Amino acid sequence: MLFIYISTVILTATLGILIYITMIKKSKNPLISFFLTILAMYLLIDFIAARAQLVTFSLFVLTILCIEGFLESKKKGYLVGLVLISITIANIHVAVWPFFFVLFLPYVAEYLIALILEKNIISKMVLFSRRHTIKSIENKINKTNNQEKIKRLNNKLEQENKKLEKQKIKVEEVIKKEKQKRENPYKLKIEKNKATKWLILVMIICAFTGLLTPLGDTPYTYLIKTMQGNTTKSISEHLPLTLFNEKDTMFILAFIFAILIFSDLKIRMNDFFMIFGLIFLCFMSRRQVSLLIIIGLISVAKWIEFLLNKYDKEGSFDFMDLMTTNIGKVATIFIVVLMCFAIIKPKLNDPFINEKKYPVAAANWMLENLDVKNIKLYNEYNYGSYLVYRGIPVFIDSRADLYAPEFNKQEDEEEGRDIFSDYMSISTIGTYYETKFDKYGITHVIVLNNAKLNMFLSRNDNYKQLYKDDNFVIYERNEQE
Repeated sequence: MLFIYISTVILTATLGILIYITMIKKSKNPLISFFLTILAMYLLIDFIAARAQLVTFSLFVLTILCIEGFLESKKKGYLVGLVLISITIANIHVAVWPFFFVLFLPYVAEYLIALILEKNIISKMVLFSRRHTIKSIENKINKTNNQEKIKRLNNKLEQENKKLEKQKIKVEEVIKKEKQKRENPYKLKIEKNKATKWLILVMIICAFTGLLTPLGDTPYTYLIKTMQGNTTKSISEHLPLTLFNEKDTMFILAFIFAILIFSDLKIRMNDFFMIFGLIFLCFMSRRQVSLLIIIGLISVAKWIEFLLNKYDKEGSFDFMDLMTTNIGKVATIFIVVLMCFAIIKPKLNDPFINEKKYPVAAANWMLENLDVKNIKLYNEYNYGSYLVYRGIPVFIDSRADLYAPEFNKQEDEEEGRDIFSDYMSISTIGTYYETKFDKYGITHVIVLNNAKLNMFLSRNDNYKQLYKDDNFVIYERNEQE
């Protein structure tokens, strides 16, 4: 447990350092990068946990760093890094592997839009249509001997030729206007970086790296099965974002919109797509707020740097010079230490594991008194992960997706077992628990003392109480006739 705690601290520190480095790459301003990194780490407090996502956060930041680094320097080493990141995510956190490709989309979209505007593809398609119509009329003229019909076709041909000439003039005017708009845009800057073609190639290559895992086609099917399942409607972090309950997120969104609305900032189209794409994901699922904080603030760093350079460039440099003096360094360290102390002080005397929420003593008793490998245990959702950690097979744990029917199909079954829904029915007494226990062959039950189910089990003669402490109770279920 101590190792898990230490590794979580190390991974969190690594994430902070990577966010800072990536912000410098994007904004070129160490001062802004420092303060926004501190803000990002503060806002991420609720997402810092001993979970695979803590590693994935750093890998996503590395993805942005490699993309920005390649587009700026054109060094192929960044592309190799992207392929390695894709392989790593596919092997350690397969559920979020598709999001790796989402981070490429804003850059690819900007490139394609710039290409369409530069080549004026839409106007050229109109010209192609006009020329095709003219050629069709000419063919009809050549194939007919009817003079009256030829006359009508010649009139029509003359009209189409006039339209073609007008369209050519219009195309030239459009090209000229679009060029002027790109050189002096009102709000959105569209830049065509030719190196983006290599990013598209890397995306295609990375799409096959999902095969470089021992999981078969899981990297390609896991997210689809999860979205098809019923767990996303019951798990808090999968539910849509409610701003009233998310004050920090409300602050971030207000800050972003204030910059965009009340300043003359001109933003890159890839930043626009990135920010608003992440906001869209947040409203679909509140867990994506973490990506808005991590990735979104990296783009915001560049915006703040632009505003400081425009309105108070000298003041920004003076403050940076002050912060790099010995006094400034001491003050910075003191502020960081003070913040860390304020966060950790209320938890200094806390145990690694809250025994009111997790069955520490009950798990010890089970390992000492029960053959845990040969029993069928029913447990509750919130502490299933702890029992797994202790090596005790469980009915369900917090990896809710894996207990949906999509992940529990037998070869001879069209539909898999819906363990998650069965758990919800049992825990809320929405069904007769004995029926479900018979279905799964349950032999033992562990529940919280204040659980609804415990009220019924404590009065049922078919259940023998084996263990009880201040928080948990364990029953042995007698064989049913």
